[in-house]
Amino acid sequence: MPVAVITGGSKGLGRALALGLAARGWDLVLGARTAAVLAGTAREAEAYGTRVVAVPGDVTDAGHRTELIAAAGRLGGLDLLVSNASVLGAEPLVRLDAHPLAGLRAALEVNVVAALGLVQEALPPLRASAAGTVIVISSEAAAEAYETWGGYGAAKAALDQLAAVLAVEEPGLRVWAVDPGDMDTDLHTAAVPAEGEHRPAPESVVPAFLRLLDERPVSGRYGARSLLVSA
Repeated sequence: MPVAVITGGSKGLGRALALGLAARGWDLVLGARTAAVLAGTAREAEAYGTRVVAVPGDVTDAGHRTELIAAAGRLGGLDLLVSNASVLGAEPLVRLDAHPLAGLRAALEVNVVAALGLVQEALPPLRASAAGTVIVISSEAAAEAYETWGGYGAAKAALDQLAAVLAVEEPGLRVWAVDPGDMDTDLHTAAVPAEGEHRPAPESVVPAFLRLLDERPVSGRYGARSLLVSA
């Protein structure tokens, strides 16, 4: 069975992707900071009859990143890395003139530095896979200028660029930066708690990710909603 590592895998999009892959028979390594919530998601995925390893920890910790990839190795290798763990840098979001610099550093550390560190750990087994794939979770804020989204958007834009360069440097892999669009997640609620609008569930975009895995288009940046419309 193919093996995937998903960071931020306990809830939101990470959980939705984990269950979507488990339903297809993927073995999973799931990482997240909250052990109890992560264990619950692992049990949900295991109900599909797949093997699931829950690895609680912080993706900024090099030891945790090493443990994630080692767990994948014990399952037989690594075919897919999903870099989903993310922080906003300020909750709720604020204008740049008030953005805490410590928060921006935290966003860059989690969303960019840790993501690259994990890719570096994962490259040997990904190169050995016949279908080695990296997916980084992007955001519309990485490409568009929205008031108060500057810090988070800058971090996601940096992540997009890392993915684009990785695709050039690793032509044997598929590397996709995927913008899932607005979703009903804790992250979005923390970003704009008073917004009060209805947003789609994370599960609604899982078919777009599965389509990418099925069709394996060239490396690049994709919008999940666009993939669903064109399906």
